[in-house]
Amino acid sequence: MKFHHEFRLKNNGGTFMEFEADGVTMRLDFFDHILRVSMIRDRQSMLKTWSVAPSGVCPLNGRDKLSQEGFVTQTPAVSENEGSVQFELDGIRFTVEMLNFRITAENEKGILYQDRNGLAYNFENELGDGTVHYTRREEEQKIFGLGDKSGHVNKNGRSFELSTGDAMGFRADYSDPLYKYLPFYICANKAGSYGMYYDTYSSGRVNFGEEHDNYFEPFNSIRYEEENMVLYLITGTPAEIIQRFNAMTGGIAPVPQWAFSYCGSTMEYTDADDADARLRGFAGQCEKNGIRAGGFYLSSGYTQIGERRCVFHWNRDKIPSPQDLSDYFESHGMKIMPNIKPAFLSDHPLYDTIARNGWFLHYSDGSPAVFPFWGGMASYLDFTNPAAYAFWQQCVKESLIRFGYQNLWNDNNEYDVHDGDVYACGFGRQTKARLIRPLFSYLMARAGREICMEEADYGGDLPFMISRCAAAGMQRVATTWTGDNYTDFRDLRFNHYQAMTMSLSGFAFFGQDIGGFAGPKPGRELFLRWLQYGVFTPRFVLHSWKPGEPSNMPWLYEDLMDTVKMIFDLREKLVPYLYEQMNICVKENMPLIRPVFLYEPGYDTEADCFMCGSEILACGVFDEGCDSVHVRLPAFIEKWKLRGEGATIKGGTELDVPCTPLDLPVWFEKA
Repeated sequence: MKFHHEFRLKNNGGTFMEFEADGVTMRLDFFDHILRVSMIRDRQSMLKTWSVAPSGVCPLNGRDKLSQEGFVTQTPAVSENEGSVQFELDGIRFTVEMLNFRITAENEKGILYQDRNGLAYNFENELGDGTVHYTRREEEQKIFGLGDKSGHVNKNGRSFELSTGDAMGFRADYSDPLYKYLPFYICANKAGSYGMYYDTYSSGRVNFGEEHDNYFEPFNSIRYEEENMVLYLITGTPAEIIQRFNAMTGGIAPVPQWAFSYCGSTMEYTDADDADARLRGFAGQCEKNGIRAGGFYLSSGYTQIGERRCVFHWNRDKIPSPQDLSDYFESHGMKIMPNIKPAFLSDHPLYDTIARNGWFLHYSDGSPAVFPFWGGMASYLDFTNPAAYAFWQQCVKESLIRFGYQNLWNDNNEYDVHDGDVYACGFGRQTKARLIRPLFSYLMARAGREICMEEADYGGDLPFMISRCAAAGMQRVATTWTGDNYTDFRDLRFNHYQAMTMSLSGFAFFGQDIGGFAGPKPGRELFLRWLQYGVFTPRFVLHSWKPGEPSNMPWLYEDLMDTVKMIFDLREKLVPYLYEQMNICVKENMPLIRPVFLYEPGYDTEADCFMCGSEILACGVFDEGCDSVHVRLPAFIEKWKLRGEGATIKGGTELDVPCTPLDLPVWFEKA
């Protein structure tokens, strides 16, 4: 009966339990500090996962969402009372009410987690289509995570789309959606903290108090299109939750040391008719100004045919010899990361071949699905088709690796597919493409990493892959960045909040386009403040596209080069520390930069300072006209030193430190 579902315990398998009512199975799996909750309407229609991989490896064709392989399972003692079941996991008491299957988790401080009263799950579409889940909400709760979401660090009181898009010029204080798909968040309340990860790729919406319903208690909610639901309830402190989430999704791939050095990037150079000369000129400018660069992001202008960008095509008028160009950069100690895109314009030289083989996402009649893309109509490669996957790898090998391009920049891979009549091969199980959009970005990056590791010669080094779109599990194969941001002081501040949000989502290596990708040329003060901040972020890249304006390059303001070089020299001094800390992050499944409150509960969640690794406190200046930094030194470290020098300062001390745009940034080192 609608709104009234009497569940009964059908199977107690020790490490799992299954309950049934009205054709729906609710399953609980017991792992170390993790309770997996699954609502199964139709087992045969349940999609696979490529995000969850506790062993670090996921089969190319996906993993059964209900698999326990790789997890540390538990077998709790279960007691049955009239109308409920009780058990304990890792010191937390769980009660499952049989009526409408309501879960409550309690500790010594009170209710840690609870499903909403009345009805929390969408058993018979009482709550609409697809998956719907409501949980109890405390007014003063704090919400962290969800990927690259905009606004303040604490997302309580807001709602967000579960989706991705090409959000060029986004505003970091309010734009939504952006480039990442991550239905993972941490909720901190009076009783402690818990994490929630919904194992899906389908679009939807999450709400943390923006929506109210007079007939129910205050709630958090999530809605998404996929019919079956699998969620992971993760317990622990916020830091432990992040570690467990990253471990559950397969961990973090190591990053080569050169990637921590400054890397150049601009669309201006590769869009120019004399691209080869402009690119070589970058190396010359770096040497002229005494700037060490580890690499250069090669924007897509190198693939142009007329005004169109055709992936894997080298424009030989712009770059006569791709091999000579890569050799030139290599001789100057720099790597090149060429930009590649997963969509093929309808007039691309390879389009007919791909279409004839059925390697594109397609309509129900089998014809290639088409979408607006970079000034024309294009079709997306279907990476769930094994033949298309192999074709992409062959293109990477023949067009890039053989010319010395062994590190890849995966771009424009958000797969803007909303039409329900567009299908993917699904590794032999035809699937609506809109249900698995973020999966294509993961498979694209994975395909590139695999072929590079197989065919390229890194001389004992590591491959470097970066992807604009990312979902859970992407860190196994690629790094990321925050996409095409906007140039403004307010956006600098909210880019910092966005960085803390990504950190709390588990991302380890990432950063912004320093100076802002879109919008006006950064003013002198903003340019220097962004450099002062960015020097402590994992990815240190200036990148922009500002038609009619010069690009964001270190020499944007020639009269500021002394200050700029001072900041760049600081970054180069930090590179060994950042590399060492990143290797620790890989082992510990932690982000490289992180908010202070992960170490010191009660510290301001919106603080302007943050931890860079475990031993540096970085303090940004995000307001125009400000000439000092106010900071309370975290007390979890007993003694600090300002910029690593001078007298020690006791943790917990509050102080103001002068800092003009012409100064080195403010940071403190563990003494």
